[in-house]
Amino acid sequence: MIRTDFSDDDAWRAVAVAAMAPIPQGGDVEFAAYLTCIDNSENDGMTVEGLLEAIGEPPPYYAFLVDAETVTNPEMPIVAVYTGPDYSERPRGRAFRVIPSEMWSVENNLSIANMDFESFADSADHDGIFRGFS
Repeated sequence: MIRTDFSDDDAWRAVAVAAMAPIPQGGDVEFAAYLTCIDNSENDGMTVEGLLEAIGEPPPYYAFLVDAETVTNPEMPIVAVYTGPDYSERPRGRAFRVIPSEMWSVENNLSIANMDFESFADSADHDGIFRGFS
């Protein structure tokens, strides 16, 4: 998860903590997103296009950005970006937002290739934010 907005250190920390917080699933079961947080001011203002240039050829196949919208929106919607090969049905750079409490679902399933990026992107609400499966 790459920090791209450096306007509010407390908001960045709140997003990171919320995105990696264990989420109870019933009984003694909890799921959590396993993220590496990159907090480097050289990434200030990085866009999806800038991310794709910086990454180059895949892997990785997805990345997460914490931008100005993330740190100013009360829902803290994190940008999820597909960084894999460019296909007509799965264009490189496709993005959606995910609320921190659903980050575990996106990260866990993408990391083990249990679900495809478009499964989440296509399930985002009309505003482009994934809030879970209905």
